[in-house]
Amino acid sequence: MLAPLPQHSPPGVDVKTKRAFNLRVLLLLSTGHLVTDIYQGALPGLLPLLKDKLDLTYAAAGTILLASNLTSSVVQPLFGFLSDKREKPLLLPVGCLFAGLGFSLLSLPGSYGAVLCLVALSGLGVASYHPEGYKTASYFTGTRPAAGMSLFSVGGNLGFAVGPALCLWLVSRWGLSALPAMAIPSLLFVALIGWEWRRLAAHRGPKEVAEAPGAKLPPGTRPALALLIATVVMRSWTHIGLMTYIPFHIIDHLQGDPVRAGQLVSALLLGGVVGTLGGSPLADRWGHRRYLLLSLGATSVLFPLVLVARGPAAFLVLGTFGAVLISTFTVTIVMAQRLLPDNLGVASGLMVGFAIGTGGLGVTLLGAIADRFGVPAALNAIGALPPLGLLFSALMRYPAGQSAAVEVPPAG
Repeated sequence: MLAPLPQHSPPGVDVKTKRAFNLRVLLLLSTGHLVTDIYQGALPGLLPLLKDKLDLTYAAAGTILLASNLTSSVVQPLFGFLSDKREKPLLLPVGCLFAGLGFSLLSLPGSYGAVLCLVALSGLGVASYHPEGYKTASYFTGTRPAAGMSLFSVGGNLGFAVGPALCLWLVSRWGLSALPAMAIPSLLFVALIGWEWRRLAAHRGPKEVAEAPGAKLPPGTRPALALLIATVVMRSWTHIGLMTYIPFHIIDHLQGDPVRAGQLVSALLLGGVVGTLGGSPLADRWGHRRYLLLSLGATSVLFPLVLVARGPAAFLVLGTFGAVLISTFTVTIVMAQRLLPDNLGVASGLMVGFAIGTGGLGVTLLGAIADRFGVPAALNAIGALPPLGLLFSALMRYPAGQSAAVEVPPAG
């Protein structure tokens, strides 16, 4: 029987009582994050093949992604709430396993409804892993919250990047019937975390004394959190929209190679890996909100290049765009955790789940635009989203109740 994981800090505990930076624990959790997000990242690349197999419209194909986002992202705050109420360590291996099994079986059914059910199963696996993973990781980041959390987050970014290329390489080489082989990474992680469980459980800090949580949130917390969520929705809509419609643009509109489409999406996501690792230390140094404004301003300027770049330049432009856009992924999680220090699971679920998933809902709207006006029109519509995110973040007062220009200085 698996031993319990280290107990998280009780509500209201001061951030100074967190455990020291622990690389081994963060890398283990990051590995599970990588594997889990392989399946979430691979689904957009697989959509054109499922669309052809089931003879779907763009809107119906977008609904598959909608089902994924509803189950993998929007419901994450619920799992975060459950995680805050009571320790649920088994969500880590079980969530990863369900994510892999649901996705890897998508080539078997011949009905649209069965595909939606498998996507939902995979999505629930993704949703159950993230809040518990982010909450656990947050207690091993020491005095470098954004930089430490980036080690956990980068696993997910890398999984998103590897997923499309790995999936499309597999099915291009051996056919759609080979998709069940995609379950192998999730099975390997379950074995790995089982092997390391005792070592993970042994990393306990001294018992911490928590103050009673306040009856009310500090003034300005709710408006600040609402604007932060709106900002992440715009960033997510941009991110998932490009992931989804770059393959459609290459495969359906330009009649190009599916493998090249997967490579372009992977370039976008690999850029996000670099951005997550490079941007988080800068955000700790410069201030989280200030760095968020810089990132959204830069992506607003860079987006037109995404539409016109061709050949090798397309890989460079998409990689750069992904690095700048996704470099704030960890930053916004840390910002939410500072706004809700007594509910770290809910804060993580809101940022990684609800906000990102709600942004993904916009892909269905982009599908309606593509059906009526064509895929290029859907891509063009994405360009309005980074400026909207910039506006929301500019209006946000962070920390809550203080001037928006004031930042809490980084520890250390």
